[in-house]
Amino acid sequence: MEETRIADPHRGCDPAGPQILQLRPDRRLGHEWDDWDGQPIPGDGIFHEPPTLFFGLIGAWFAAVAVVAGAALWLAGPRLGGLWAPLPAALWAVLAGCAVLFVAWLGLLALSLGLHRNLLPPVLVERGLLPKIMPLAERSGRWFGISRDRAGNSALRVFNTLTAARARKGLRPDELLILLPRCLDKASMQGAMDLSSRYGVPLFVASRGRYAREMIARVRPRAVVAVACERDLVSGVHDVASRLPVLGTTLGLPEGPCKNTTANLETLEEQIRSFLGIDGRIE
Repeated sequence: MEETRIADPHRGCDPAGPQILQLRPDRRLGHEWDDWDGQPIPGDGIFHEPPTLFFGLIGAWFAAVAVVAGAALWLAGPRLGGLWAPLPAALWAVLAGCAVLFVAWLGLLALSLGLHRNLLPPVLVERGLLPKIMPLAERSGRWFGISRDRAGNSALRVFNTLTAARARKGLRPDELLILLPRCLDKASMQGAMDLSSRYGVPLFVASRGRYAREMIARVRPRAVVAVACERDLVSGVHDVASRLPVLGTTLGLPEGPCKNTTANLETLEEQIRSFLGIDGRIE
């Protein structure tokens, strides 16, 4: 008799634990790039924005704040006057005074930039107020469809120029620290290491901004030259510049953020030489 074989439809499906399918990205992005959509960055992420963009964005931000504050004061004026008759006029005077001071500060900042000479004390420029308002340029840029990278590049151009104009020259190599991101491509990483060897400046490759800050606290340099994308540099300058001088070199992003990025080694070398007080042509 011919043997009848009955196929078991569940054969091979015996329970053996869950099989979890995962899609892992090929890179670990920093939190500053949470909004990246995976598309190529325009111009390979290399920006050359004029300082006027920064001044325009900061001016727009302050104008918006002034309009909102003025509207709120106008609406609340009658009630405030009921509490104390001179109060609305006093608040209008305070608002006008703030506007005058801000316009004067912005004008002196622009003049300092043009002269390559700081006309304001450090606390009102590179060691205080300027790093604090740089993120505001990124925020106001969104109102006009301007990317954080373009706004940040313009802000960093202003910050670097004014920092270099007042930076103390002639530091010893061991008093300076070079900070690099781990996402640099091989050529840029090797070039930066060669600069570190040539000038005798310590170099640290940070996988995260937190580690860079920890290294700064441990080494206690008198100045820092940092290489990062515009977003990370604006954030880092905001956190560190009040404690020590910082110059930033931006990245190129030919494959998007955080993977095989490129650094302008000529700019990096110029910034190293600026802090070390080495003049003359780069050979």
